[in-house]
Amino acid sequence: MTEIIKEDTYDPAYLEALFAAEQRHFWFLARNRLIANVVRRSLKQQSPGSRILELGCGNGNVLQVLIDAASASRVTGMDLFIDGLRFARRRVECGLVQGDLHQAPFRSCFSLVGMFDVLEHMPDDRLVLNDLRQMLTPDGILVLTVPAYPALWSYFDVAAKHARRYTQESLTAVLQAAGYEVQQVSYFMALSFPLVWLTRRMAKNNPPPGSEELDERVVNELRIIPGLNGLAAAALSLEAIWVGAGRRLPFGTSLVAVARKR
Repeated sequence: MTEIIKEDTYDPAYLEALFAAEQRHFWFLARNRLIANVVRRSLKQQSPGSRILELGCGNGNVLQVLIDAASASRVTGMDLFIDGLRFARRRVECGLVQGDLHQAPFRSCFSLVGMFDVLEHMPDDRLVLNDLRQMLTPDGILVLTVPAYPALWSYFDVAAKHARRYTQESLTAVLQAAGYEVQQVSYFMALSFPLVWLTRRMAKNNPPPGSEELDERVVNELRIIPGLNGLAAAALSLEAIWVGAGRRLPFGTSLVAVARKR
């Protein structure tokens, strides 16, 4: 099959800035807590010693979360691009594989596959989800996160080379169309939603891709603000407990989904 994922789905120029921010920025801390809780709950449906794969593991920020959340399981990270895997190796000692999911080196191997803020980069999300199914065991589970609400589209989506943002309905629909039984879909980052919505509405324009202004805005968004950063992380940790227990939130800037291979 012809390789689908191209360089224009991601920009390696931001890897270093992300690597520096991921360990401390409230957004990453809150998302990682939620992922850990959702994965722990999902693994209760699987046999002990299950194999876990993170697709699009990038810098490896979530890999350590998966290792800690599933201590009895074998965790592997896979990414198409070697740039991110080099950063990931500085964080984790688990298996790392450079590969294309459309030509995957694995078949029906994994009880749980995670894809965290990756699907929105893919031109054909249904094809990605369909090919991903081939790596899951017959009762395997997919856990994924994506950005929410097309109305929140901004310069950050442009810089990150997103193809789309999702609603709860659109994410559910594409998962079902690709052959999954959806067990949970919920918004999260609800506490940050009002501020994000307001700043997106106030923005007069989105700088063009590759411009210095765009780079500056992205770096500013990843900046750590002492005090406020800690407060935001603590407040959002309550969402991680709520959604991680299988409950739902009615809105938020991101979505999490748990789906079983059908």
